[in-house]
Amino acid sequence: MMDRNKEQHPQKDKKDSQLEEFRVSDAGEAMTTNQGVRISEDEHSLKAGERGPTLMEDFHFREKLTHFDHERIPERVVHARGFGAHGYFQVYKPMTKYTKAKFLQDPSIKTPVFVRFSTVAGSRGSADTVRDARGFATKFYTEDGNFDLVGNNIPVFFIQDALKFPDLVHAFKPEPHNEIPQASTAHDTHWDFVASNTESAHMIMWTMSDRAIPRSYRMMEGFGVHTFRFVNDQGEAHFVKFHWKPLLGVHSLVWDEAQKIAGKDPDFHRRDLWEAIEMGNYPEYEFGVQIIREDEEFNFDFDILDPTKIWPEELIPVQRIGKMTLNRNVDNVFAETEQAAFHVGNVVPGIDFSNDPLLQGRLFSYTDTQLIRLGGPNFHEIPINRPVAEVHNNQRDGYHRMTINRGQTSYHKNSLGNNAPRPVSEQEGGYVHYQEKVDGRKVRARSDSFKDHYTQAKLFWNSMSDVEKQHIIKAFRFEVGKVKSKNVQQQVVDMFANVDLLLAEKIALGVGVNPPKAGEEASGTAAARGAHAQASPALSQLHTAMSPATRKVAVLAADGFDADEMKAVLDAFAEAGVVPEVVSENLGMIAGTDGRRLEAVHTFLTADSVLFDAVYVAGGEQSIDKLLVIKEAANFVTEAYNHFKTIGASAPAIRLLSGSGMHLADASASSGHLTSPGEDTGLVIRKETEDGSVFARQLVDAIAMHRHWGREMQMNSPFK
Repeated sequence: MMDRNKEQHPQKDKKDSQLEEFRVSDAGEAMTTNQGVRISEDEHSLKAGERGPTLMEDFHFREKLTHFDHERIPERVVHARGFGAHGYFQVYKPMTKYTKAKFLQDPSIKTPVFVRFSTVAGSRGSADTVRDARGFATKFYTEDGNFDLVGNNIPVFFIQDALKFPDLVHAFKPEPHNEIPQASTAHDTHWDFVASNTESAHMIMWTMSDRAIPRSYRMMEGFGVHTFRFVNDQGEAHFVKFHWKPLLGVHSLVWDEAQKIAGKDPDFHRRDLWEAIEMGNYPEYEFGVQIIREDEEFNFDFDILDPTKIWPEELIPVQRIGKMTLNRNVDNVFAETEQAAFHVGNVVPGIDFSNDPLLQGRLFSYTDTQLIRLGGPNFHEIPINRPVAEVHNNQRDGYHRMTINRGQTSYHKNSLGNNAPRPVSEQEGGYVHYQEKVDGRKVRARSDSFKDHYTQAKLFWNSMSDVEKQHIIKAFRFEVGKVKSKNVQQQVVDMFANVDLLLAEKIALGVGVNPPKAGEEASGTAAARGAHAQASPALSQLHTAMSPATRKVAVLAADGFDADEMKAVLDAFAEAGVVPEVVSENLGMIAGTDGRRLEAVHTFLTADSVLFDAVYVAGGEQSIDKLLVIKEAANFVTEAYNHFKTIGASAPAIRLLSGSGMHLADASASSGHLTSPGEDTGLVIRKETEDGSVFARQLVDAIAMHRHWGREMQMNSPFK
């Protein structure tokens, strides 16, 4: 019987025949370069010694990275969805002891900066609140040239060698046969890569934690990830890691909320950043450094050059040396945010590189990527990328050249142009690389000191509170539960038994595979296994700064709201920097009990509780009566309650709260008393005899707590 598809689609068959010679199966074949040369090693780039720098003669590395850098047009391969802002940086005190970088010396100097925040995995059209690492890239426009600190909101990375970066991204991007799923790692190829590359264990613990669903870019840490060097005027070097610490603290969404926001407002994070700056609530981050002397390089039970490892803050404290303030939004997203070209190789005198193999590979890859993305070698002339320092060299022409160079000569050395421009000495500000002694055989290998893949993943787990551990378990169950291959699911469970046996058992139970065998939890070395009992309090978000400032509160009200109570609450909000927005049945003005009017800027159709940090249900019998007949009002409060947010209300509003299905303990409309603070500090109910200003202060204090995790632990028993 003739194939019906062939009968109906003769042109398709003809085209298929034309394409047949281009179809290739890699099954069972030896790996080669694009020139057909067989490859003997695809895990390690070529280095001068096991811990030495990457060598540019590694043709396989260059070919693989070049091909990967040019795979996507026109948006970025990774970090495609981003949003930026301008600002300035000021150092607190001179850092002369450690570095000669001029922008880190004079506290009176404001160094201009541009920051681009981003997600990593999704396309430019994906949502802001997906579970993902976040980019935190900062361009300092210093008098010595541009310094780019190209970081993330997670201090470690998936892999240890840049040679594997294309493999990583291919694995976590949508699967190529159906381009599904978008902006999510909850699929087979990602988790197959994880289980097959156990160096990713530590990063996975971070991405399964609340760190991967931040509340705001303004409440997100930033990390340089890699080990760099500070070099001072005497040529002395120190190893350094860079940090950004948000003054508002580090806070996250809950998973259900993050998913709903993706539908309600996929621009949630960029809108939050834009509106905060427009309102004058300028995001602020302190710049921190961890510093290690060169003679201390081997004093730790981890390799300080390993990008899958942190330097625990309890061992190497973070010194906060300056502050960055973002105070201006872009004028045009494309011209500034999208054309911004960052590069880890953009450093200034006083900052140099280490032999971190992932960093070494990035030094090549970024320039190569910008060439294809921005159409040629002159991307540095796009306004957002131009340094404030003058530029003079013999580079000429190329796509999109803006500079009109005068003169006859464009080469060095020359006599016709009096040898201008000329190189300058270190004393004149010329950049001189740190003279590190390098001695080793050319090898494709990785130091044994990089082989412990689980100790710091365990450290992260041990450092989490019970509620944070519960979130990690649920994240694993969601992500691995979406994997179709039972074999891959089992591999993931067995892998993370090396991090924590309870964690692996809970994942196995949730996804329906065999639990790991007792005793499989291990890390390779006796020292590593001993470190499994360690914890780092700095890793838990429960130890972060708590502030009500810039928190966005939905004020549910209708005509007849209690004007005196409303005034007390709004006055307290203004004093604390809380941002209230009135939500009512219709847009426009609503009147209080004394005739005072407020503007409703949202309706229950245009707003949702997931877009706010807290809810205040205004008092007033008439207002409450109107809200009671609006089903969405009760849903609004219920959802905020289920996301562990602060809810404030006066005694009459208990009718609305009760209708939402909350457990109001001994609450009653007659007494107005709800619970003691120890039971649920996030439910703030004004007693009938209580002064409005007292209630307002209690409400502000509760909003500052971000979430009330005791409520979650009551609703969801730990680790069930």
